[in-house]
Amino acid sequence: MSSGMNVDANEAKLKRDIGLFAVGLLVLNGVIGAGIFGLPGKLVEQAGIWGPWLIIIFGVLISSVVWTFASIASYFNTTGGPVAYANRAFGPLVGFQTGWLLYIGRVTAIGANTNVLVTYALDLAKVADSEMLRGFLLLMIIGGLVAINIMGVKKTVKAINVITLIKILPVLLLIVLAIPHITPDKAFPNGVPEFDQVSGLVLIILYAFVGFEGALVTAGETKDPKKTIPRALFTGIFIITAIYFLISWTYVNAVEDLGGDTPLIDMGEVLIGPIGVVMIVIAAIFSILGNATAIVVAAPRMTFAMAEEGSLPAWFGKVHDKYSTPANSIMFLGVLAFFLAISGTFVYLAAASTLARMIAYIICMVSLPVIRKKADQETLDNAMLLPFGYLIPIIAIIVCTFAIVQADIINWAYIIGFIVLGSGLYFANSIFAKKG
Repeated sequence: MSSGMNVDANEAKLKRDIGLFAVGLLVLNGVIGAGIFGLPGKLVEQAGIWGPWLIIIFGVLISSVVWTFASIASYFNTTGGPVAYANRAFGPLVGFQTGWLLYIGRVTAIGANTNVLVTYALDLAKVADSEMLRGFLLLMIIGGLVAINIMGVKKTVKAINVITLIKILPVLLLIVLAIPHITPDKAFPNGVPEFDQVSGLVLIILYAFVGFEGALVTAGETKDPKKTIPRALFTGIFIITAIYFLISWTYVNAVEDLGGDTPLIDMGEVLIGPIGVVMIVIAAIFSILGNATAIVVAAPRMTFAMAEEGSLPAWFGKVHDKYSTPANSIMFLGVLAFFLAISGTFVYLAAASTLARMIAYIICMVSLPVIRKKADQETLDNAMLLPFGYLIPIIAIIVCTFAIVQADIINWAYIIGFIVLGSGLYFANSIFAKKG
C-alpha cells in the first residue's frame, strides 16, 4: 500500500539532532517514571529483603529483550521503530497493528502520568483539587510538551536533560545517605525466598522495565542510528537496573517500617527529615514529567511512520516547514492524550496497554529472521549479530509470553477492542486512498 508520499524525501526533511547521550536519556526516561517511587515497597511486601536481588535477575531477563531489539535496530536508520520492523517482516497490516497498540499504550500512559503529576503538584502546593483546576493544569502540561516538541527535537532533548537531572539526583542522594545504614543481615539475605504471589511479583518487576522501545522510534532523527541506538539500549538498561537495585537495596537497610505505597518518601523522611519528603515529592513530579516528555518525543514518530507506510492518512506524515518536526502527529497526540487524561478512562486502560506492549515485543522479535533474510549484503555486514544464534530472542519471547499469560479477561477485552478500532482506521484509509 502506498500513501502517495515520497518516503525518502520526507525522511530527509527530519534533522538528525539526537546523539548517543540523548538517546540514552530517552531510554532512561521511557522506563523510569512514577514506578521507581513505589517499586521498593512493593518488592518488600512480596519478597522481603530478597526483593532488591530479584531486580538483578529480572534485569538480566529483560536484557534479552533489549538485546534482541538492539540487533533489530541495527538493520534500520529510518523513523518508526517497531512499526518499521513489523512492516518489513509481515507487511503493512501487522506493522500498523503493532504500532497502533504501542501508540495507544503510550497515549494512555501520558494521560495517567499527567494526572498523577497534577495530584502531586496540588498536594505539594496545598491547593484544593477541583475538576476545573485539574483540567486547566492538564491542558498546560500537555500543551507545553506538545509546543516544545513541535519547535524542535533539540529543544525537547534539552528539556529531558534538565528533567533527568532533577529526578535522578535526589534518588542518588538517598542511596549515598543510606550507605551507613547497611547491615550484613539485611544486605545479603540467607535461605530461599518465599513469595506471596509469584505472578504479581513478576508483573511488578517486568513492567518496571518496559518503555525502552520509545528510543527506537526516533531513528530518523538520530545520528548514525544503526550504532547509536544499540549502544544506548545496552547502556540505558544497565544504568536502569543499577538504579532500581541500589535504591531498593538501601531502602531495605535504611527504613524500619518497610512496605507501603510511598517507600522513597518514607526513606527521605528517615534520612533527611521533612525536607526529604518535599525533595522526593518534587523528584516524583519531575520523574513523571520526564517520562511523559520522552513519550511525547517517541509516540508521534510512530503515527508519522505509519503515515509514511500508507497505513494512516498522509496528514500524519506532514513535517513542519520551519521546525522540521512531525507537527501534525504531535498535535494529534496532544489532543488525544488530553481527552484521555480528563476523562479518567485511561486508568482502566493502563493494564491493557502493558499487555499490548508485550504482544508488540513478541511480534518484533519474531520478525528478526525475516528482516535478516530480506536485508541486502551491506546491511547484513554492518548489522549487530547475536551470539548463540537465536537463543537470546527465544529467551526474550519466553519472558514476554510469561508476562502475557498473567493478564486477565478484561485486559484482553480492551486489546481486542483497540485491534478492531485500529483495523477500522486502517481499512478506511485504504478505501479513501484508492478513491483518491
